[in-house]
This record gives sequence, C-alpha cells and structure tokens, in this order.
Amino acid sequence: MKKLVLSFLLTFAMFDTAAAQSTIKRDGSARLIESYRAYIGSDDLYNSKGERLTAPWQIIRQDRANYHAYRRRDRGDQGDSFFSQASNRQKLEAMLADGNIADDAGNIIVRGNVWIKVDIYGHGDIGQWVDVTVQD
Repeated sequence: MKKLVLSFLLTFAMFDTAAAQSTIKRDGSARLIESYRAYIGSDDLYNSKGERLTAPWQIIRQDRANYHAYRRRDRGDQGDSFFSQASNRQKLEAMLADGNIADDAGNIIVRGNVWIKVDIYGHGDIGQWVDVTVQD
C-alpha cells in the first residue's frame, strides 16, 4: 500500500511540474528565434475548404501553410524554418495570444493585401510568442 501511495505521489508531482512548465508565459530569458516578412494576399484569407478566415492568427497560419505545405507563395514572401513544421503552425494562436498585435493591425490583416513582419520568440527551437506588425 505504501508503494502505491508513493508511486501516486511521485506521478502527481511529475505531472504537476510538467503542467507548471507548460504554462510559462513571457519571460526575460526568451530570445528572438527568427523573423520573416510576408505578404497577406487573397489565397491567405481562405482555408483549404474555401472558408473565409476571420481572425489574424488564422490568416497568418494559413499564410505559413501556403508557403510551406502548399507552395502557394506571394511574391516577396520570406521563408522561415520555425513554421515549416505543422506542429509549430498549430501553436500560432496561443503564441499570438501571448504576443503582441495591435487591434488595428489585426483588422488590416483580416482585410488582406498587406505586408506583415513576424518576430518569433522563445528558447532554442521552442516558440513562446510572436509579435506581428503591419508594414508598408
């Protein structure tokens, strides 16, 4: 019985530590991993089912999927290695929620036909947040 209780406590302690680590938000030790510039064109405004996207993170994610997975690139789009992995593209919503994007920038992205700059921050190859700016 003691072994069972001890095993449970150790499992709970390991889970609790992992859960605490997974909720880490911005911290001063995170560094710029990568930056890229992309044009948000009409192809980026629709998902693969042809549905109109309505949130900036959806459109930025679609832009990266178009760039990496579908090879549908706007002229002048820059590549990046971070979002070349589908698993990192799936984290984009949370990374943008922890990052910065001005409301007006988000609205401009949803309208499309705009240049954006994306700065990816984190530790090593693990992203924590992105900062997105609209550019001329």
